[in-house]
Amino acid sequence: MRTIYTLLWCLALPLLPLRLWWRGRREPGYRAHLGERFGIYADDVPRPAGEVIWIHAVSLGETRAAEPLVRRIAGERPQATILLTSMTATGREAGRAYAGLRVVQAWLPYDAPFAVRAFLDRFRPRAGLLMETELWPNLVHACRNRGVPVYLVNARMSAKSATGYRRFQALARPMLEALSGVAAQTPADAARLEALGARDVAVTGSLKFDAAVPDAMRELGAALRARLGRDRTVWLAASTRDGEEALILDALAKAPLPDSALLLLVPRHPQRFDEVFALVASRGLACVRRTSDAPVGAATRVMLGDSLGEMLAYCATADVAFVGGSLLPLGGQNLIEPIALGVPTLVGPHTFNFAEATERAIEAGAARRVADADALVAEVSRLLGNPSERAAMAESARTFMTAHRGAADRLWGWLEPRL
Repeated sequence: MRTIYTLLWCLALPLLPLRLWWRGRREPGYRAHLGERFGIYADDVPRPAGEVIWIHAVSLGETRAAEPLVRRIAGERPQATILLTSMTATGREAGRAYAGLRVVQAWLPYDAPFAVRAFLDRFRPRAGLLMETELWPNLVHACRNRGVPVYLVNARMSAKSATGYRRFQALARPMLEALSGVAAQTPADAARLEALGARDVAVTGSLKFDAAVPDAMRELGAALRARLGRDRTVWLAASTRDGEEALILDALAKAPLPDSALLLLVPRHPQRFDEVFALVASRGLACVRRTSDAPVGAATRVMLGDSLGEMLAYCATADVAFVGGSLLPLGGQNLIEPIALGVPTLVGPHTFNFAEATERAIEAGAARRVADADALVAEVSRLLGNPSERAAMAESARTFMTAHRGAADRLWGWLEPRL
């Protein structure tokens, strides 16, 4: 099965530079360091001396979640270099925040054997730590053959994803069995991973509860709120996915909020910024872009969050937050960020990507679930008009976050002896 998988990669490789160049139209980061995707490294990517601990964080969310782990390794192993790899432009950009912590950044190569060999030859990692569920069969196989232990950390496995892995057991099971250990977020994640073949599985919690909110993000949020107007109420629709913006705008058309309420709309994928801006304009709503110098007047109803790496600042701006990817059956996005800032948080019916965290947040009173876009707008309207209820949810959010911190300590206690 892995041979067939490798053949498919080889057939796809000639097309991948074109795909990266195409994505680079809107996200120029995809056009940088193209050779690294194929195991070719320029002189500005140094070959680290001494011990190298490799962390792979595929995208923005995983890179942010890795922060407590990066800082712990930097503090506990002062002679080690941390190699931080990613696959997306937003993830690599977020990794720049770790400058000064002996972090070297590179793209993870495509999962073709020659590229994987070149990557391992270049960096010679002491161990690999793969964040969440970023698994590549040829990479894991090559590491095992070279005696490089690979751990899946902050691991999650939804029921839907587990079904997909079971369909390809001949490929997935040997890969999971080759891992040196797994630190899962929840008991349900651990049980699914064990059933799929993972060994030495522990439950250490989610690192996202331990990620600090930088002061710079709070300050940026305060500045943005001043731009929007402190006498207005602001509700955030964060990480929305294709199709959700139309649902939200349709619901607003049926039940308009007061003129003082402003929607801060932040699509998850930056390549959709122009599309969503045009969609809002087509509904006749006055909209300004975060990155423009246009004034936010009393007639402005929507601000489009068209910047990267500022989600925590957007959360700090909001009176109420909705977390996207959950109105449609897409599994939802990370709801911990707004809760960490004490923002009353709403989610739709589809949250299987963060099932346990969502249910616990709802039980704690830090979040609420709505059935659809109409119910979302109705609940936003009610909360914006009820400051005392928002304050109660904010207090519940702080209590919830305090109760769930400590994953970084538990993970390091499990991981350090293995390193």
